[in-house]
Amino acid sequence: MDDERKNLEEENAGLDDILDEILQKNMEEEAHKGERAGRTPQAEPLPEIAPVEVSFDETDDVSRELPESEAEPAQESIEEEPSVKPTPEEYLDDVFGEDTPEAGEKDDDIRVIEVEVGSEDDTRITKKDILSMLLYVIIIFLLTFVIVHYVGQRTRVSGSSMENTLSNGDNLIVDKLSYRFNDPERFDVIIFPFQYETDTYYIKRIIGLPGETVQIGTDGTIYINGEVLDEDYGLETIQDPGNAIEPIVLGEDEYFVLGDNRNNSSDSRFDGVGKVKRDTIIGRAWIRIYPFDEIKKL
Repeated sequence: MDDERKNLEEENAGLDDILDEILQKNMEEEAHKGERAGRTPQAEPLPEIAPVEVSFDETDDVSRELPESEAEPAQESIEEEPSVKPTPEEYLDDVFGEDTPEAGEKDDDIRVIEVEVGSEDDTRITKKDILSMLLYVIIIFLLTFVIVHYVGQRTRVSGSSMENTLSNGDNLIVDKLSYRFNDPERFDVIIFPFQYETDTYYIKRIIGLPGETVQIGTDGTIYINGEVLDEDYGLETIQDPGNAIEPIVLGEDEYFVLGDNRNNSSDSRFDGVGKVKRDTIIGRAWIRIYPFDEIKKL
């Protein structure tokens, strides 16, 4: 029993030494941390150390009273100011200056600037929009006027006098520009007004040119200056030569026209149409755009 007690005492003594070493290391680590933070570490009282009186002031700084013989030289301590979050008002003051109006206060200068800038911008944009729209409408109107009166326009065939080239209901684009630079040519399909009725136009094919003599025989043969005209636009052989049974001499600005449906056409063979003056020709039929399955250049 004595041996076991002796062994236990030795083991306890060894454990005490180990605990003393651990405590000593902890104290040293706390001391290092205190030096880095600028504070004196707080030590836990040990049995081997004389009683220490510990006190805390209102700022949580740690201090202790030591005997004069054990007092260490005074060391400078760095006091850390507690971090305080700025209030929204302080944050606004830092960003915009101290003149930021408080909640509920009115800032007349800022309000006036906003009203002035907003009203000027809105007025300027509105004026620009109106002017742009007016300019756009004027340009479209001018382009439409120029195209319809000087370039081309759509027209619709009414009647069967141009069968089989053109049929009733066909839609065409009329070229009004070409004849401003060039004279009409033989076999051109032209549009001209009916002289005895307003807003009525005829569409026929040119057969005789200015200065030529045109005649149609009783067999339906067409002669130009006494020679047979080689053409195959006629749907049928002419049965009624009309006034062309006798030679018709064309003036320097006159054209002789026929419909392709020769036996169902009112044209230059008859007094209702007669010779067509150059200045009355509106334009030439350029392209058929409807029906869609028969679109082609004429």
